[in-house]
Amino acid sequence: MGKLGLKVLMFSTDRNLFEEGSAVSERIKEYGRLVEELHIIVLCDKSHTKDLKIENGKLKIAEGVFLYPTNSSFKFMRPRNAASIGKKLVREKGFVRGQSLITTQDPFECGWAGLRVKKKWRLPLEVQLHTDPFSSEFSGHLNSVRKRLAKKVLPQADHIRVVSASLKSTLIHDSRFMIPDSKISVLPIFVDKNREKDMPTFDLHTRFGWKFILLTVSRLTEEKNLPLALQVLALLRQRYSSVGLVIVGAGPEEESLKKLAKTLNIERNVAFEGWQEDLASYYKTANAYIQTSRFEGYGMSLVEAGLSGLPVVTTPVGVANDMENGKELYICPQDDAGYFANAIADLIDNNSHRENLRINMKNFLNSHLLSKEDYLNQLKKNWQETASKVLN
Repeated sequence: MGKLGLKVLMFSTDRNLFEEGSAVSERIKEYGRLVEELHIIVLCDKSHTKDLKIENGKLKIAEGVFLYPTNSSFKFMRPRNAASIGKKLVREKGFVRGQSLITTQDPFECGWAGLRVKKKWRLPLEVQLHTDPFSSEFSGHLNSVRKRLAKKVLPQADHIRVVSASLKSTLIHDSRFMIPDSKISVLPIFVDKNREKDMPTFDLHTRFGWKFILLTVSRLTEEKNLPLALQVLALLRQRYSSVGLVIVGAGPEEESLKKLAKTLNIERNVAFEGWQEDLASYYKTANAYIQTSRFEGYGMSLVEAGLSGLPVVTTPVGVANDMENGKELYICPQDDAGYFANAIADLIDNNSHRENLRINMKNFLNSHLLSKEDYLNQLKKNWQETASKVLN
């Protein structure tokens, strides 16, 4: 794959970039091989980099790939610090219009910083949209601020990269944006289709003894709405004695979820597994996947579950909205535990329904997901076209 003679300035909030060997670090190195230079400003605090050897404000992780932590004293200063570093880098590294671009991980804090640099140096701006800020469930004070930032940043972007067709449709038709189709491209988060070949190292049925096992892989945060999954399990337990729920993930809601499981008298049928590296064993030996999120930009865990052959029951969020209810998966209304329970009961009682969903989901994903080579080629094409938009 030929390298583009481009210089790319990226804004990110993913602190896993600092972790050698992490999935995001390895992915960014591959992106760096597409261009001449890739400079990534990471919005973070001093505490996040205290154990790193940062020299002259940067960390080289691969040839032509550099990380620049903002090392902000306060969280609210991160975007402003990022913009200042970005403006300086454009000048010092010799970014040239027509051969350079800015790309931001989101239209929020990163987007605000990227927009500041665009206005200073008149470089084209690509904004990535990985979540759904237009959902009514995207709520709370911080998300309200982020919605206002998105309304400001997105219309001023020269290119917007979204992860699903439904997000693109919203940008085109929502009266708050009305962004032209020509400015938007769909590039789903890369998921390696070969993961379905990974072999399990243990069986959940042997580990827990339940006959039918529901799985969810998720951060334990409010927007994932995992209390709904526990309520669904409580309803199922009234009809099936040997059904259980395995929750893989960690987060601030863990203790409250454990308390709720005890209140619902289902604590013996719920396993909190924390973060795990060996997800193949979970995906390959569970019986169904449940996603109860209030909103998702895409839903990588759902995709990984589908590739592994699990039938999926979900709320109408993320990539699920690009599929057909009853064909590739079951889509249930938000906060309707009874509807969820009935959908899962159908899977428990009907092997043919489970098999149809499993096969149709895998067929859908295999026909829609890109290979790594095609993904990188599409990313490269997006960057090349965006860089060519020389601003007056």
